[in-house]
Amino acid sequence: MEQLTTVDTVHEEGSWLFTVSDRFGDEEEVILVPCEDGVEAWVNRCTHESQRFDTGRGAPIRNGQIVCPRHGSMFDSCSGHCDNGEAADTTLPAVDITVHTDGTIFLTDDDVTFAHEGGINDDDGPDSTSHISL
Repeated sequence: MEQLTTVDTVHEEGSWLFTVSDRFGDEEEVILVPCEDGVEAWVNRCTHESQRFDTGRGAPIRNGQIVCPRHGSMFDSCSGHCDNGEAADTTLPAVDITVHTDGTIFLTDDDVTFAHEGGINDDDGPDSTSHISL
């Protein structure tokens, strides 16, 4: 069980990005996002074309929804479900976390291990020329 951050930090910063490794050593980015009074953890990519939500500057979130910077699909921060745009009727892959009573967040997913805070490649931006303002 790896300590990640706190609920307060995620709520203050809007999201928190970290990288995990699977049993084969393949890395995947994960974002912690605010959900009501708690936090949820989702794989950091749109289900439509694997576009990263958080490219090292925070995940774009509006009205409780994570916004894909490429085509504008919006995923519910609490359920991970998308009901619009190119990614409609899909749900983000979840990563298991546990929040202790003091607000500390721990990675508890048996399929991955914590690699480091931040993304795999924090210098990349959206893979598109579209400009979505939030």
